[in-house]
Amino acid sequence: MDKKQGLLLVNLGTPSKLTPDAIKQYLTEFLLDKHVVDLPYLLWYPILKYLILPKRVPYIINHYKKIWFNNCSPLLHYSQLLSDKLQQKLPEIHCELAMTYAQPDMESALNNLKSCNKITVLPLFPQYSTTTTLAVLDKLKQIIKRDSHFNNINYIRDYADNPCYIHALYTQIEQAILKNGKPEVLLLSYHGIPERYRKRRQEDYIERCQLTTELLIKKCHQSGLDLSIQMAYQSKFGKGKWVEPNTSDILQNLANTGVKHVQVMCPGFSADCIETLYEIDDENRQIFLQSGGEQFYYIPALNDSRLHIELIKSLVNCDKTYPLT
Repeated sequence: MDKKQGLLLVNLGTPSKLTPDAIKQYLTEFLLDKHVVDLPYLLWYPILKYLILPKRVPYIINHYKKIWFNNCSPLLHYSQLLSDKLQQKLPEIHCELAMTYAQPDMESALNNLKSCNKITVLPLFPQYSTTTTLAVLDKLKQIIKRDSHFNNINYIRDYADNPCYIHALYTQIEQAILKNGKPEVLLLSYHGIPERYRKRRQEDYIERCQLTTELLIKKCHQSGLDLSIQMAYQSKFGKGKWVEPNTSDILQNLANTGVKHVQVMCPGFSADCIETLYEIDDENRQIFLQSGGEQFYYIPALNDSRLHIELIKSLVNCDKTYPLT
C-alpha cells in the first residue's frame, strides 16, 4: 500500500569519494551556486577554476582523510542513518534523503515520493539562511516546474526556537558535563556568513542563531545549570568581512586569558561533518591547546540520536509548514 505522506530530509552535500576529482566536482557545484557565492559568474568562475580549486582540493582532501569512515563522509553516514531510523519510527510516512549538492540528488528523491499525496520538506539547517535553506527551496522549485505532478509540497522553514530542539541541545550539554566535567566556558559555534549578505539579502540568520543561544541559556538557568556560554562563527572563506566574533579568535583569547577547560557545541550542524570533526575538533582544538588551554571537548551533533529522531517527529507532526510555491 502506498504511503500517503512523504518526508524529504535535505542536507548540504558531500563528495562521493575520497578522490581529487570527486572533491573538485563537489566544490565546483557548491561554490558556483549563487546562494553560496553571489559574485558575477564571468568573474567568479575563472577565479574558482584556476586559482581556488587547485589550492583548495589538496587542502580539503587531507582533512577528509582524517574523518572519512565506512567508505563515505560523516555527513552522508549520519544523514542516511537518521533517515533510515526515521523510516523505522514513522512507518506510515515515506522518508527520503537528499543533498543540495551531489548525491543523493533532490530530483531522484522527489521521484521516489511521487506516490505520496503530501510531501513535507525538512532542510536540516536549524537556523534559516539564504546560503542553505533558500538554496534547497529554489532548487526544489526548479524541479517541480519541470514536473507538474508535484503540487502538494510544504516545507519547514527552520526550527531555531523549537522546544524539542532546545531540549535536545541541553541534553547533549548535560551528557557532556557528566562525561567530561563542567567547562569554564561552553562555546556555541555557528557557521558564519559574509557580512554583506546580512544587508544585501535582509536575512535573519544571525538573529535566529542568537535566538537559539538565548533560549539555550534560559533552559540552562531554568534547569539549575550555572554555565558560562558564549557564541561565535566559524568557517570563514575568502578575504571579505564575515560576521563576528570568529570561533578561532575566541578560543585563542579564552586560552590567553587563563581559561583551561572549554567545550564546544555546533548547534547549526544537524550532522557531524568536516566543519565539526576537522575544523572544530582538530584545527580549533589545537589553537586552544597551543595557546595555553588544557581541556578541550567537542560535543557531537545530534546525528542519528534518539533526541534527533524525537525532534524531527515533533516537527513533522506540527502544523508550522509553508507551501512551496
